Amino acid sequence: MVKLSVIVPFYNVQTYAPDTLRSLRANAREDFEFVLVDDCSTDGTADMLRRAQEEIPGVVVRRHQQNGGLATARNTGLDAARGEYLAFLDGDDWLAPGFYAELLARTEALGCDFVRTDHVQADGRTRTVQRVPHGPRNEVMAPRDAILPAGRSTSVDYAYAWAGLYHRRLLDRGLLHFTDGLRTAEDRPWIWRLHREADSFAVLGLLGIFYRRGVASSLTQIGDMRQLDFIRSFDQVIRETAADRDAAELLPKAVRNYCAIISHHMGSIERFEPAVARALKTMSAGALGRMPQDVLDAAIDSMDVKRATLLRRLRRRSAAKEVAAA
Repeated sequence: MVKLSVIVPFYNVQTYAPDTLRSLRANAREDFEFVLVDDCSTDGTADMLRRAQEEIPGVVVRRHQQNGGLATARNTGLDAARGEYLAFLDGDDWLAPGFYAELLARTEALGCDFVRTDHVQADGRTRTVQRVPHGPRNEVMAPRDAILPAGRSTSVDYAYAWAGLYHRRLLDRGLLHFTDGLRTAEDRPWIWRLHREADSFAVLGLLGIFYRRGVASSLTQIGDMRQLDFIRSFDQVIRETAADRDAAELLPKAVRNYCAIISHHMGSIERFEPAVARALKTMSAGALGRMPQDVLDAAIDSMDVKRATLLRRLRRRSAAKEVAAA
């Protein structure tokens, strides 16, 4: 029986993939499998994965004939995975030796649907510990109870899919697949759905995942239209949260998060290509117009002056377009 399946998408990361693959070898166990998904790489990544299939125990390789993005690649891995537990890793990150064995042992001892873990952010030679914004450690609780409060960072704001471990019953319930085709912010609807619909979770104070920042090929570093998928992602969060039984309590958090992300992108709009910057303004204004307006009023009023001013200006732009269209 496969105890753990680790799903690792790769796309044009030949510079970093050797570190990732070495760390998988240092985590191999006879009941672990590593599902490596080549998302139609055009550099030397595919050759590295072919060699890994021969050299690393438990490696299974799946290849896309066309690039589908991170969400689609993870879904391919989920469809192939056989493990009782599932984990994710990105193809440019790496692990401490023996990390998965320790993570699995602690998760099984707790018996919950999923766990979240802290991680180490690696930016060049600098290492910074990033903590899950959730106080209790090693305590099983209802994930729905960890969504709020609206004005503070909580577990749903720590959206990294690779920072945790998930029991297969979540996959069987349809809670682990990502929205196909999302190129960025794909973790956001996913983490909100987990917290709304899973029964139990816990946070572990366990370090062993190294998240590489500043990778040139990462979408966080690229200013093209793919970045604007955050609009589609957060639209989904708002739509699904609005249909939840606790919508009145949860929507203020979802709307405030959406507003914070919009203001973040607008605050660094100069990094986008001109056509993308124009689309960002238009799409962000449209997003504000689609939000529940009473909830949006309260969210903007709760923000600092700089962000509130920016959002009100965008909101007026949306209202002006509606008037012109009428």
